[in-house]
Amino acid sequence: MEAATFIEIHQDGAWVAAASLQAWGVDRCRLDVLPQYQFSDHPQALSLGLPLDAAPDVLLHRDGQPDQTDRRVPPFLYDLVPQGKGRRHLLKRLGLVDADNLILPLLMAGSFNPIGCLRLRSAVDFYERHAEVAQAHTGFALTDILNKSEAFLEHLSLHAMLAAGTTGVQGVAPKFLLTQSDQGRWFADMALPDAHAQSHWLVKLPKGRSQEDRAVLRNEAAYLRVAARVGVRTHHEPELHGEMLFVRRFDRSRGPNGVQRLHQESVASLAGVRGFGVPVSMQDMLLAIRKYVTDPQAETIEFLKRDALNVALRNNDNHARNTAVQRLPDGTVRLTPLFDFAPMFMDPEVVPRSSHWMAADGKSRITDFGEVARLLATLLPSAELSPVLHAFKAFGEKIAKLPALERDQGVEAWVLEQCQASIERVAHQLQHLDI
Repeated sequence: MEAATFIEIHQDGAWVAAASLQAWGVDRCRLDVLPQYQFSDHPQALSLGLPLDAAPDVLLHRDGQPDQTDRRVPPFLYDLVPQGKGRRHLLKRLGLVDADNLILPLLMAGSFNPIGCLRLRSAVDFYERHAEVAQAHTGFALTDILNKSEAFLEHLSLHAMLAAGTTGVQGVAPKFLLTQSDQGRWFADMALPDAHAQSHWLVKLPKGRSQEDRAVLRNEAAYLRVAARVGVRTHHEPELHGEMLFVRRFDRSRGPNGVQRLHQESVASLAGVRGFGVPVSMQDMLLAIRKYVTDPQAETIEFLKRDALNVALRNNDNHARNTAVQRLPDGTVRLTPLFDFAPMFMDPEVVPRSSHWMAADGKSRITDFGEVARLLATLLPSAELSPVLHAFKAFGEKIAKLPALERDQGVEAWVLEQCQASIERVAHQLQHLDI
């Protein structure tokens, strides 16, 4: 493993070295923002929770006195750590045995093309050393992808280690990144220069081979259409082709200087969480979001709507890395469009709801939105409470209309049947909020 590297940020169509990262073992490091970046014309923080002038040696305190220097990996870098099949593929390449604290080796080799606008120089160098170099390609038609043609699979294998699952996208379901050219042809991400890129896509496949896995993927497209119709923030409408779900990426857009990579950061990072699978309460998630977004009131309403929709449609996979914020080109910080929204109650592995509203004792879970409304009174400024609760209550009318809307948007009947009770319960709770 290389001991030092640079964190690069994408700005104005180019990658710029923004900070140095020195690895001291597998999970300890030192990060320094480079002076030439900090004092450049338009520097941006690498993390919303890490100001540009933050000292590299953060002191942990005990009883009000400095205790020791904190060398742990900063929370935002966990967003760049490969997971799922990409992680397993990378471990095999590195000849390493997996462990929970194995952070920096995976970062320094695998974060060559992560979601968002950051990457590590050492990972780019690793990719260029280990990925086979393919000759220039004219791209593929959609039918080549859907038929998984031999030439297309070889193309994926030659670029970005995508055949075994990209290292750039977290999660356990198989997925890969594709770029569509201005001529409508398809390429593995990184195989097409930005100058010719028109749109960027995440392609998801069923998590496993079971009928339930296939059903989750089929209904994810319909679930996202439902979310759009009830006014939750979504992006481009997904496209389901057989057993492949094409989702337009929202961390990239086209601007005056070509492709723009938007800063994206999980709520786990905003809440200062290191590691994976660490539970974060709903109120801690909300407070972390409110601390950094441009319009806290609007994003609070958006967050609450998403939670109600998750409960009503039984999407249990609501952990803190499945919610993120993004920084738009104009500097606005807000929740990203909704993602990973599917009927996860059908998952054969029985994915439990991992983030809960918690009572004051920190042990009891709040499961009634009437109690959530009372909890919000202790979390929100008084000037915001009334408009937030009125918007939340009004959302109950849309929840009540979900059965008809789901049918219209293609949610399968047996899925809808399994959600009927939860829809009615959430609608009733919201419509009867005491405000």
